[in-house]
Amino acid sequence: MTRPNFELGHSAVLLFQKSDSVNQLLIDHLGPTVWEVKPPGGSRTIAAIFTHMHNVRCKWIRLTAPRLNIPSQLNRSTCTPPKAKTALAVSAASCAEMLAEALIEGRIETFHRDALAKPWPVGLEMLAYMLAHEAHHRGQICMLARQLGHPLPPKATSTMWNWEKLA
Repeated sequence: MTRPNFELGHSAVLLFQKSDSVNQLLIDHLGPTVWEVKPPGGSRTIAAIFTHMHNVRCKWIRLTAPRLNIPSQLNRSTCTPPKAKTALAVSAASCAEMLAEALIEGRIETFHRDALAKPWPVGLEMLAYMLAHEAHHRGQICMLARQLGHPLPPKATSTMWNWEKLA
């Protein structure tokens, strides 16, 4: 079994929850008009990116901690901002529970990020991968919103980096 680290585990859970707070903040500050705009070049819409983020979380939970609540996946063609907010909150709670089981309780030994990829021992790499995935897609969303003529307000972008004030 993995050796639990109480402080590290609690910090990991808190950091993932704060990361989801940034996702929620983004959705709150993106106007619905930009949600489904098709970007030039055929890249994903903002709705599709948020859908992907949630669905990947569902995959991590299903592969790593199948006994937990595995949220229902979103459909990119029917995903709305309220649906994305709710789904992301549910998948964030399940991911936080997965991190707690792995890093605090020692009940999960390996992180399965993909069915075809080699599993990793749980630890900081697991958290770093999860946070990097989220941050990568938030960057895409911010850039895409700006390119489509709907930049986020300065208050939203400054709050994204002010983690001590996030929920």
